[in-house]
Amino acid sequence: MLFAADVAEMSPDEVVRSYWAELGESDLDDTAREFATRLAARTLSNLELLDERIRSRAEHWRISRMAVVDRNILRLAVYEFLYEPTPRTVAINEALEIARRFSTYEATQFINGILDAIKRDLDEQQPQKNVQPEVEDTDS
Repeated sequence: MLFAADVAEMSPDEVVRSYWAELGESDLDDTAREFATRLAARTLSNLELLDERIRSRAEHWRISRMAVVDRNILRLAVYEFLYEPTPRTVAINEALEIARRFSTYEATQFINGILDAIKRDLDEQQPQKNVQPEVEDTDS
């Protein structure tokens, strides 16, 4: 969903509707589907904040110059760092698994370095604490 929103420049609502319509029937249960929808919609609703965090640790890289897959993996992981109860190390491991599947070996190292630096920054500021993100309603 994040990739589609980035490439097609669609609104979060449009992305969610389009994604599930194209996927059709799947093995995902309603809970997993709702979780995926919530993560995507809330990540998209907080791009400015997420990109600022990424920019702070992506030395010599502009967000716009990163591969679309890579920047969206970073965005999702940073969203989880800030707003989900998922332990940060688990969010990093999940991001790296996605990168291994959909990106390159070098990108996996790049993503790991940025996420580890952001995790350290957040751990120094405060232990993992979840706050409420800006929420944009989606028709799901």
